[in-house]
Amino acid sequence: MKEKVLLAFSGGLDTSFCAMYLAKEKGYEVHTAVANTGGFSAEELKTIEDKAYRLGAKTHVTLDVTQEYYEKSIKYMVFGNVLRNGTYPISVSSERIFQAIAIINYAKEINADYVAHGSTGAGNDQVRFDLTFDVLAPQIKILTPTRDMVLTREYEINYLKEHGFEADFKKMEYSINKGLWGTSIGGKETLKSEQTLPEQAYPSQVQKDGEETVTISFVQGEITAVNGKSNPDKVALINQLEAIAGQFGIGRDMHIGDTIIGIKGRVGFEAAAPLLIINAHKMLEKHTLTKWQQYWKEQLGTWYGMFLHEAQYLEPVMRDIEQFLQSSQQNVTGTVIVKLRPYSYTLVGVDSPYDLMKTDFGEYGEVNRAWSADDVKGFTKILGNQMKIFYNVQKRNDKN
Repeated sequence: MKEKVLLAFSGGLDTSFCAMYLAKEKGYEVHTAVANTGGFSAEELKTIEDKAYRLGAKTHVTLDVTQEYYEKSIKYMVFGNVLRNGTYPISVSSERIFQAIAIINYAKEINADYVAHGSTGAGNDQVRFDLTFDVLAPQIKILTPTRDMVLTREYEINYLKEHGFEADFKKMEYSINKGLWGTSIGGKETLKSEQTLPEQAYPSQVQKDGEETVTISFVQGEITAVNGKSNPDKVALINQLEAIAGQFGIGRDMHIGDTIIGIKGRVGFEAAAPLLIINAHKMLEKHTLTKWQQYWKEQLGTWYGMFLHEAQYLEPVMRDIEQFLQSSQQNVTGTVIVKLRPYSYTLVGVDSPYDLMKTDFGEYGEVNRAWSADDVKGFTKILGNQMKIFYNVQKRNDKN
């Protein structure tokens, strides 16, 4: 009997090569699975399935983990205002962990001898898949043809062509990963420090001009409504906001950062909804949280994002950080008004019952009600004591 391998299959160039190579050259019984984290439509999933069978797969399944991905990752990334290097909403990084978990669980279910993925040897995904597979199913061996053979995209395209596989290879010039929390675009220009992606490389194109106002409502840190229309389905709300803001070309940028393996990495991305949600949420927190809540949230949010990016989602400390982030959201309720325009947006303001600006203590720069002028004079005198002592001693020693 042939040994059974489950291939994590997206339908892209690398996994297409792996499917054919493992079946034709290595003689494995290849089963494929796509773990959907919100990036594929029903039509796209059908196309991926057809492609898998044309490449030699014995069976193919779709594993939908979109809701789990929101509940166990996206929610906490919003609570922590997670943007890697202040730019990237950790789109692919966070998706890969949940895709890997779904794939390895299915591999155990079908009693696969091997699990395979199409990651190269120069990126982060190889670590995310390998580590997750090894922690959750150390008895299942891992196959990685693209990495082990050090293949180029040109080689893989030629191999598929020579074996009679027809596809739109022009689209395969870029590696595009689309999910609920954004789309990454890699290849060609992203490999050069001095170049940027051309307009046509982005999957979404600008369709609107002028200005448009959108409102985003939150209850205890979670999105609950767009433009005043509530929906308990958070995934649907994210997609709704993406459909609105994506038409303005909002959320495009280039992320440059340190990879898990120690080299610098560069990737383009578009993430209209994630960037609007995170920045609107952060603005709402500025109004509803104390300065020390914001300070410690920023520290832990940065750590949470770094660990998530570097394949450490299964580390128990992540559950501890999630508990802190969840607790911090008790008063993060309200609506944020955002003005959209091509390629940019403005956070206009917030309306919240927990707004700490709306108090009886005073109005900044205008009126003080809870203290007197003499209170401030005494407070300022004591506040300056430490600095006055320092300069007094400094002055005395300078004379000597």
